[in-house]
Amino acid sequence: MVFADLFFLYFFLPLCLVLYFATKRIAYRNAVLIVFSLIFYAWGEPKWIFLLLVSTLVNWLLGLIIGKNNESVMAKIALALSLVFNIGALGVFKYSGFIVENINSAFGTSISAPGFTLPIGISFYTFQILSYVVDVYWGKVPSQKSYFKFLMYVSLFPQLVAGPIVRYHEIAAEIDNRQTKLSDLSDGLSRVILGVAKKVIIANSLNSIVVNCFGDMSDGFAGLKTISTVGTWYGVIVIGLWYYFDFSGYSDIAIGLGRVFGFHFNENFNYPYISKNITEFWQRWHISLGSFFRDYLLYVPIFGKRRKYGGLFLVWFCTGLWHGASWNFIIWGLYYGLFIVLEMKIGKKRMKKMNTVLAHLYTVIVVAIGYGIFYFEDFSSLGRFFKSLVGIGTTGFIDSVTKTSVQNNLFLLIAAVLLSTPIVKKIKELGNRSPQACVTVNTVGVILNAALLLISSLMLLNNTNNPFLYFRF
Repeated sequence: MVFADLFFLYFFLPLCLVLYFATKRIAYRNAVLIVFSLIFYAWGEPKWIFLLLVSTLVNWLLGLIIGKNNESVMAKIALALSLVFNIGALGVFKYSGFIVENINSAFGTSISAPGFTLPIGISFYTFQILSYVVDVYWGKVPSQKSYFKFLMYVSLFPQLVAGPIVRYHEIAAEIDNRQTKLSDLSDGLSRVILGVAKKVIIANSLNSIVVNCFGDMSDGFAGLKTISTVGTWYGVIVIGLWYYFDFSGYSDIAIGLGRVFGFHFNENFNYPYISKNITEFWQRWHISLGSFFRDYLLYVPIFGKRRKYGGLFLVWFCTGLWHGASWNFIIWGLYYGLFIVLEMKIGKKRMKKMNTVLAHLYTVIVVAIGYGIFYFEDFSSLGRFFKSLVGIGTTGFIDSVTKTSVQNNLFLLIAAVLLSTPIVKKIKELGNRSPQACVTVNTVGVILNAALLLISSLMLLNNTNNPFLYFRF
């Protein structure tokens, strides 16, 4: 099931809310969330619910063992078993085919690749589980004594299949004691509507532009044969806007739904396109993933001691590999890692002294090229992409298709650029300076929410397939 769907918006969610708020008993509310979360997950691929239940049960038991035997040999064994189980499951279902293909390519063998399909959300809920087990081992949180409460933490449908990655300590208290105020309900539902609009109105439209420029990802960059240098840069910039509105839209819905149910998830995006360097960009983009790797991998001892650059290499290698079983994702991760290291060498003070315009331009160029590496999954397409960036093998500097695309989508592009900045946030802050302005802003906000929901609903009538980009990770 997906959020950007009329069935979810007008049946599943309202029914869940009615049953959830039918009583104030926290045990009943938790039970409602567990049932609806499992239905949500099983809707598209019911067979994988067994894997989710087994994973939660195994790690809950191991967490109890670690909690009762803190810092003992038994706790170390339980931690090792958890790491092997979780990373092993991720490796089998996500990376086994990739490993076999590379073995065949390197050694000329003909081993049959496993035919596993990727369980939806496995990358996200596995990392949530790992963060819980490791935090229990480190003594940061006590182990959860109730399996059903642990299952609810892992399976919460707002963030189950595409994040953000929610740490146990962030919501541990709210599992047993939470309430939804009227402001939570209002702000949460507004955030949900905003996220749906980002996906349906903006992201889907930007995706159509990308397909017109380059063809679908499965086409192997078919559109490059008739595209220009400007068209290539235009295409990857639109990819960046598409990715932002698609994933931040999902995060908005997840955070908003969490707020409705009394949970306070951390922000996952903080206007990354206003960044002045790559380090800042990754402090603002997919924050939950970046903080996970920073906290659990960056300081891992390598060959017996903590190594600054070795840790960074490990973090960015894993960041790339996490996004998919393909070499382009690994290259993409190491590409960003290289710029992070370069900025560390230059130093924060020198980076801050860089001219603001040049700093933004540098960031936009690096990020845009990064999106190309991310988008084109085979080396042939990737090679043609790099050539096209500098005008090799293209139809010229600019082409009529690109001109027409810009003209036909000018208002969409302007809106996308403006809404990727804190402009709306600034307007709200100005509205809070006086009671009269606050009433005006709130009134306008209600009208806009109604309009966005109506427009999104009408667009969904003609579009039945709205998977979010990060479902495939």
